[in-house]
Amino acid sequence: MQQQRTLTMDGENPLGVRPIKGLLFSFSIPAIISCLVNSVYNIVDQIFIGQGVGYLGNAATTIAFPLMTIIMAFATLIGSGGSAYAALRLGEGRKREALLTLNNLLGIAIGLGILLAAAGLIFLKPILTLFGATETTMPYAIDYTSIVLIGVPFSMVSIALSSMARTDGHPRMSMYGILIGAALNTVLDPIYIFVLDWGVKGAAIATVTAQFVSTVVLCYYFLKKGRMRFTRRYMKPVGRVWYKIFSLGISSGITALVACIMQVVMNNSLVYYGNQTEITGDVALSAMGIVMKIAMILASVCIGFGIGAQPILGFNLGAKKYARVRHTYLLAVSIATASILIGWAVCQLAPHLVLSLFGKENQTFTDFAVRCLRIYLGGIFCAGFQIVSTNYFQATGQPLKASLLSMLRQLILLIPMLLILPLFFGLNGLLYAGPCADIGSAVIVALFILPEMRKLNRKIAESQGHALAA
Repeated sequence: MQQQRTLTMDGENPLGVRPIKGLLFSFSIPAIISCLVNSVYNIVDQIFIGQGVGYLGNAATTIAFPLMTIIMAFATLIGSGGSAYAALRLGEGRKREALLTLNNLLGIAIGLGILLAAAGLIFLKPILTLFGATETTMPYAIDYTSIVLIGVPFSMVSIALSSMARTDGHPRMSMYGILIGAALNTVLDPIYIFVLDWGVKGAAIATVTAQFVSTVVLCYYFLKKGRMRFTRRYMKPVGRVWYKIFSLGISSGITALVACIMQVVMNNSLVYYGNQTEITGDVALSAMGIVMKIAMILASVCIGFGIGAQPILGFNLGAKKYARVRHTYLLAVSIATASILIGWAVCQLAPHLVLSLFGKENQTFTDFAVRCLRIYLGGIFCAGFQIVSTNYFQATGQPLKASLLSMLRQLILLIPMLLILPLFFGLNGLLYAGPCADIGSAVIVALFILPEMRKLNRKIAESQGHALAA
């Protein structure tokens, strides 16, 4: 009976039958594009606000960014968790459980979005003060953040449904939702800021409008087009489904939250140690900001392949197609590593060319930025292996390992090194912390993934033995 259900599901979902290479690229490329779009989303706002309002307006978006990061962490948590659990159940042929996941996820996203928005609005001033708002920047920060918070429920729903669209076998739908929102935001920003003269409020309204449209597009898909559909009878909260969503998604949520903490530690350390040199804290902070943006763009490729591999891994593990699971993981790791090696080589061999994309500054700035790029990103070639491996544990229903590995690079290794190494090496210690954390985390990840691969090989051998016996 189980075999029949699995066969039925294979006929409905390409995850179990299509060639792995084609599947991986079809799922990963939209995810990569989505990650890249998300990386530049905030930059677009900053460009238009800087031109229309000035540096005080840009300060408002910078102050609001940690709060938005925290909200994104919760959205990523439920989206990744729901996607992973639904993929596992679809692979087992348990379509009803997958439908319960989709419909419960919608309720979680709406409820959590309203709760976070309300909490943000109630405690807005203390939160903004905590993130660096001054008497001068506070009015701008309030104008921007109070409006953006209204759009949080839309943002939560669109991110959650974007993940589910990939599990439903339609990765392009996930990409379309994000791209439509990003394009609309880019068009509305200059209209609201310059034509209507709404200032930072205009940028915030453009962002909320874009999030709303993205939500409508994805909701329409799951109402009318998807293999999985919104169904009223499946929207009743189910405790075990909620538990699985949160437990499987916790690693992704932790990753985003830890990134926020790391950024706070990094910024304060750069200012402190930078002011003890001729470089100054402002230059150090600005240069590292550019390097971090470059790192985000390079990592987007690895994250995209990790995300793209997740539904394939989960579905085929549920369907007991272990050879397809191994093939997917090894292929994703290989391609992600090859991709980031190219980016790493460009940063090492042509740092001035890369930095020129962000404009020209004085020689002191340029020299330090080159040093940052070469040293801090010196170990980023390990990122493909680490990111895809972490996604593997999440996709295969091992939330504890996934959570530990998600915290490994930034919370367990990078943040302590940011605090310890500068005590001995000053500003350079902050730069050395990057490759030490990257290479160290890759070694530890290998200690987790190698036994997993051996276990997978045994299961493949057993399944092949049973097939021959039959």
